[in-house]
Amino acid sequence: MEHIRKAVEKLASPRLRAAVSIQTTLLSSLTNMMREEGMMQLLPVMVSPITDPLNHSVLEGSIRYGSTELQLTKSMILHKQLAMASGLDGIFIVSPNVRLELPERGSTGRHLIEFSQLDFEMRGRKMEDVMRFSERLLVQALRDVRARHGKELELFGRELHIPSTPFRAYDSRGLEKEFGPDWERILSASSKGPVWVTNHEREFYDAEEPDMPGTYRNYDIIYPEGFGEGLSGAEREWEYSRILYRMDKNGMDKAPYGAYLEAARMGRLVPSAGAGFGIERMLRYMCGAQHIEEVSPFAKVPGKEIIF
Repeated sequence: MEHIRKAVEKLASPRLRAAVSIQTTLLSSLTNMMREEGMMQLLPVMVSPITDPLNHSVLEGSIRYGSTELQLTKSMILHKQLAMASGLDGIFIVSPNVRLELPERGSTGRHLIEFSQLDFEMRGRKMEDVMRFSERLLVQALRDVRARHGKELELFGRELHIPSTPFRAYDSRGLEKEFGPDWERILSASSKGPVWVTNHEREFYDAEEPDMPGTYRNYDIIYPEGFGEGLSGAEREWEYSRILYRMDKNGMDKAPYGAYLEAARMGRLVPSAGAGFGIERMLRYMCGAQHIEEVSPFAKVPGKEIIF
């Protein structure tokens, strides 16, 4: 019963109240900027026959509804692309995601099996456009939290610094060559402010340079002080032939994506770029919390017993 007592006591702790207060300002700051940009808010998709295939292993989560197997949403990337067919110039969603991470990821301090993401997509934009917009979002959120939550930040012993823009950018290939496969941890621990890392080989929908095979127009924000990756995004593959090529290159089974591929074949996908900020990760960074569960009332950490 001790673990239950600790979980209940956590819900009444001043630090958790402070984190929730900061999170409220954080979400308001981010979504207000989206609206000021003229972007429209969609409601989240919780289950679907298709979801993000991801570029790392997780346990599969699905439910059967009648004769249909529905996937729990890992991210709304494919739905964001499809929503662009409506003619909207920009969309955003505060999207709950379920990723049943392997138990060993519980020790990273930044992984949860369910989390929320501020996901957005912009029609006709390039990676540089989204990178500059994402910097503005993060800097404004940091300013708003610092201005309004001095007392709450004191509870965490946290002093927020506002980074200058543009953030410094690195190529993932160069980092791996210099530091090896643990480059993200090393870069994050040694950085004094957020940085970009570009050119990751991953999911089929991240655009590849047509004239430079093996070079990708995608980008991640890496938080400093060891807090790790906080945003992931890319320009999108949108042409039917390119999507087929990338799926084949990744050795994917196309059958589950039949409706998505038909939309691409019909020319309903359009050039776009976007990204997603992990809300709990951004909150952890702002609070300077050692583990992400400190800032989440009902945190579900990989490999750890779930109480609530």
